Amino acid sequence: MYTLLIVFFLVSIIFSFLCSIWEAVLLSITPSYAAIKQQEGGELGKTIEEFKSNIDRPLAAILTLNTIAHTAGAIGVGAQASAIWGVSIISTAVVPVVMTLAILLLSEIIPKTIGANYWRELAPFTVRCLSLILKILAPIVFVSQLITKAMKKDKDASVLSRADFTAMTELGSKEGVFDEGESNLLKSFLRFDTILVKDVMTPRTVVVLADEQTTVSDFHRAHPNLRFSRIPLYTDSMDKISGYVLKDKLLTTLVNQLESGGDSDTTLAELRRDITVVQQHEPITALFNDFTEKREHIALVVDEFGGMAGIVTMEDVLETLLGLEIVDELDKTVDMQALARKQWAARAGAMGLNVDSSGNEQSG
Repeated sequence: MYTLLIVFFLVSIIFSFLCSIWEAVLLSITPSYAAIKQQEGGELGKTIEEFKSNIDRPLAAILTLNTIAHTAGAIGVGAQASAIWGVSIISTAVVPVVMTLAILLLSEIIPKTIGANYWRELAPFTVRCLSLILKILAPIVFVSQLITKAMKKDKDASVLSRADFTAMTELGSKEGVFDEGESNLLKSFLRFDTILVKDVMTPRTVVVLADEQTTVSDFHRAHPNLRFSRIPLYTDSMDKISGYVLKDKLLTTLVNQLESGGDSDTTLAELRRDITVVQQHEPITALFNDFTEKREHIALVVDEFGGMAGIVTMEDVLETLLGLEIVDELDKTVDMQALARKQWAARAGAMGLNVDSSGNEQSG
């Protein structure tokens, strides 16, 4: 009788122990690990992918076997305890308490801790065992799947969100996996599609513009030290942007004219190039695609009324993507939006308006 008692106890604990390890390992396998194993080829990667894509199936097998082990073990141990000690405090109190503690420690806490910590080493063993269990318990697993599918709330929900990746990036930085620069770059990538054109554009108040009827010579005399490589052109007013001119083209024309012995009477309109137009509330991901497809580096930003709101360049987009300001040796101002707000505050003060440094009007 004691032998049967021990056998029922050990069988119950061993199967429950294995089930807990398999469950912990299965839930700990990361999508990246599964993708790597699948790329390596072989049955392991293929089976892991099947399990992760339909995780209800292996989980149903694990929980079914675990429940059978617990139930059979409790019935068997209880029956043998009653046969040995009859109706006594040992069979009715001591044995159930010992069985409960054994299940808690030996088939829950310890195996799940092992599975969560050593899931990479145990993954091949787990996959092979679960493949066998699934074949044995196929009918029960099939019924379980029908029930779980009917109860699923979102069948197409993604396993990982952008917030998850951001959290993993911050964790990787703290753990030393990424340095600070790499961490900032990854976080910039993840927030890239949430940023709008208006957040990175150069406001119209600090944009250098030129009348398209201005001659190349006159424009150069007015802006002898111009550092911008692309100058927007307008007709009649700033809200009527007709295109832009390349500084290199302008200087080449000027040099050619000077070599011929006189001022250049070529107008900027003759050097004009078409300019891309974007809405200020357009995501910069779409703008980046436009720039790369059209091989352009500048776009006119318009507001909801069609008026000029500012300009945006490929440099602005890349700065946002990289999470830093690209400043060359001639740049005197890093943040053009900050400059625009500062100039507005100065103009507002001259007009008697109470405006703070951020450009917001203050209440009296």
